[in-house]
Amino acid sequence: MNALSAFSPVDLHSMNFLARACDLVCYRFLNIIRIQITVRIAADCWNLKRKSKWYEVLFYDFVVLAASIVSKSGKVLVSRQYVDMSRIRIEGLLAAFPKLVGMGKQHTYIETDNVRYVYQPIEALFLLLVTTKQSNILEDLDTLRMLSKLVPEYSMSLDEDGIGRAAFELIFAFDEVISLGHKESVTVAQVKQYCEMESHEEKLHKLVMQSKINDTKDVMKRKANEIDKSKIEKTRGEKGGFSSMSSMGSRLDSSFSDMSISHGSGGGFGSGPAFGMLSDVEPINTKAKDRSRSSVTAAPKSSGMKLGKSGKNQLMESLKAEGEDIIEDVKPTGQTRAAVAAPTDPFTLTVEEKLNVALRRDGGISSFDMQGTLSLQILNQEDGFVQVQIETGGNPDILFKTHPNINRELFNSESILGLKRPDQPFPTGQGGDGVGLLRWRMQRADESMVPLTINCWPSVSGNETYVSIEYEASSMFDLTNVIISVPLPALRDAPIVKQCDGDWRYDSRNSVVEWSILLIDNSNRSGSMEFVVPPVDSSVFFPISVQFAATTTYSGLKAHLGLDYYILMRGVFITVVPVNGMIPLRGCGGATPRFVQRTQLITQNYQVV
Repeated sequence: MNALSAFSPVDLHSMNFLARACDLVCYRFLNIIRIQITVRIAADCWNLKRKSKWYEVLFYDFVVLAASIVSKSGKVLVSRQYVDMSRIRIEGLLAAFPKLVGMGKQHTYIETDNVRYVYQPIEALFLLLVTTKQSNILEDLDTLRMLSKLVPEYSMSLDEDGIGRAAFELIFAFDEVISLGHKESVTVAQVKQYCEMESHEEKLHKLVMQSKINDTKDVMKRKANEIDKSKIEKTRGEKGGFSSMSSMGSRLDSSFSDMSISHGSGGGFGSGPAFGMLSDVEPINTKAKDRSRSSVTAAPKSSGMKLGKSGKNQLMESLKAEGEDIIEDVKPTGQTRAAVAAPTDPFTLTVEEKLNVALRRDGGISSFDMQGTLSLQILNQEDGFVQVQIETGGNPDILFKTHPNINRELFNSESILGLKRPDQPFPTGQGGDGVGLLRWRMQRADESMVPLTINCWPSVSGNETYVSIEYEASSMFDLTNVIISVPLPALRDAPIVKQCDGDWRYDSRNSVVEWSILLIDNSNRSGSMEFVVPPVDSSVFFPISVQFAATTTYSGLKAHLGLDYYILMRGVFITVVPVNGMIPLRGCGGATPRFVQRTQLITQNYQVV
């Protein structure tokens, strides 16, 4: 018997009512819980002090909000947002960043009540990540380092103009590194490969266009050959017959111009003596026609030059397609000259040192030569009556030599560069690097004073050659844009790079691998790279060429910066006139002239032999 048969219909109806009542109570209870969750999310949104939706709180707690490049004045050059943010909000966040950066402080991040700024200086710009406060700071720093390596790859110059020209390429590269606010596991080489990939449709379109161009060229050649043949046949016909009759030197056209009579005909006009007389006159007339025809057709030779020019352009395009760097000659125009930024400061001092160093592969210095120059550029003619007060580092190995027009005694006694005749001004103008005032040279140095040393260790193992390269930088200099070029044997494919501190690029045309480091400072005074190539002799990997730049020099030469001070001498205060780099000899009303100093150390020929 069924168990429910023991209950009456009234009891069954009551049980059904109770079951529905329980379902209703559970449904109301779940609604209450859902309302509490919604209220909690709304409270979290209020605590974050931003106009966020509930899914922003759930999903945007650990992401990168935006990646931007801004100037030190706060101008936004490039910005890529990875969450749903209004333009006003992102502009407000980026505008507040320059006010939070402390001058002269070595920070990598700044936290506010709402977000975290993770940034890195790039010359006169800032590479900036705007993240939530709950994001992983280590992962954000790794993302920032990756972006800092990509920016020089796509921007030729790290200034506002260079970033503006490469804005779209930088955004595409940023998208390959950051996806939905999270970092992708990619390298610089992979990002460049992804951004430069060609689609199948594009390649097919190029092949179709190239085939059409080739067909057009073939048709053009056939037409040109037909035109040449017709001209040759026409010329032969004119020389073999006659188209005019002459009498006593007069030249009159007749109706026989359509008739062609050969010299070998046996009858008609060709057999009479009159034809012999006409044949003596005809070559003269024909030559005159040939001259007139050549003079008339001489003008279209310009079209032949155009064909040659287009052939040259095709050659240049093919070389560019193979990866060769082509520099085309462009005549300077007025607009090009005007585009060069003119100096705005009255005085510009330029200190430049060039290195010519040859290091031995087994250690030590083969040759060392440092040559430095100090030049002065004056903008206005009336400011030419000045003297330059300088300071030197006191290196006894450096020998200074002044310009013949500079007062050498004044320089040796007071370190002031002034003309022998103070009544004459310095040359002025905006062109060039200014006038040279001082030169110096240093030819003795030990290995500890070399900015960068390179150790290369090739070793053959079986059918492969393992090459380990290591660099060590001196603590005296912070090097920028370091490029180490290692020659390789002729290879079909790029070398297999096992490890690299920095970036690398293989130049297949010159068979050279280039190891580049953007900046070498106290954080990376040493680094290494290892790659594998087929078995070759170790001498193939030499000489190794090195390029870099620095803002610190061996001489330590700079313009003197003095301050106002007083000396108590025998109970009397004596005011000492301050010396502040530029000493005016006329005008200025006692004010110190404003000047700019530029200092750089560059490599002219730096090799490991």
